[in-house]
Amino acid sequence: MQRKRVLIVSDRADLVDRIVHALSTLDVEVARCEVPAFLRAITSANPDAIVFDVSGTATPVLDAVEKALAERNPAPVLAVVAPENLDRLRLPVRVTSDFIVEPWPDAEMVARVKALVWLGGEVGNTEFITSGKLSINLATYQVYVDGEAIDLTYLEYALLAFLVTHPGRTYGRDTLLRRVWGFEYYGGSRTVDVHVRRIRAKLGPEVSQNLTTVRGVGYLWNG
Repeated sequence: MQRKRVLIVSDRADLVDRIVHALSTLDVEVARCEVPAFLRAITSANPDAIVFDVSGTATPVLDAVEKALAERNPAPVLAVVAPENLDRLRLPVRVTSDFIVEPWPDAEMVARVKALVWLGGEVGNTEFITSGKLSINLATYQVYVDGEAIDLTYLEYALLAFLVTHPGRTYGRDTLLRRVWGFEYYGGSRTVDVHVRRIRAKLGPEVSQNLTTVRGVGYLWNG
């Protein structure tokens, strides 16, 4: 059986490297190109799915992508979007599409690409993470405790999802800032502590005890 192909389109080398690392767990061939070479790449690479970085100008770029794909190769698209561009995001309707917001946990990137590459097939349970009474739907950004929905902000969700998808490993505050807030975050590392306190309060005493503080190091999920 021919391996599936994923094309990553971005002008940012660091972002491409992060996506390649995340997708290394999937049985796919990965190609990459910068945005100006996109039209040529969709023909030469013949991808089964495309991860397209539209974090700068979401709607204008996606309009052009949609037109090109509809005419040449109707591959499904996963748009990588910056949080500040969510209000002007318009996903393609002439091809199958989804989006992911920066910064994203690797597990979420894998789940979304997997669903597009094997569209309509069995994608497994990787979109749903369960740890005791806690469950996280990575596809819809929803968190539940004992079946009850928990109202988290996006960064609270992203921090919790990252720790839960990397259980049993301690992460320092600076590492969490890079992995969850992003490489260009310049705020103090104590913002992690603030978000952890809020998450614990919302999860309740029984579940929050799994979010452990390692004194002098950082935090880990011990579920």
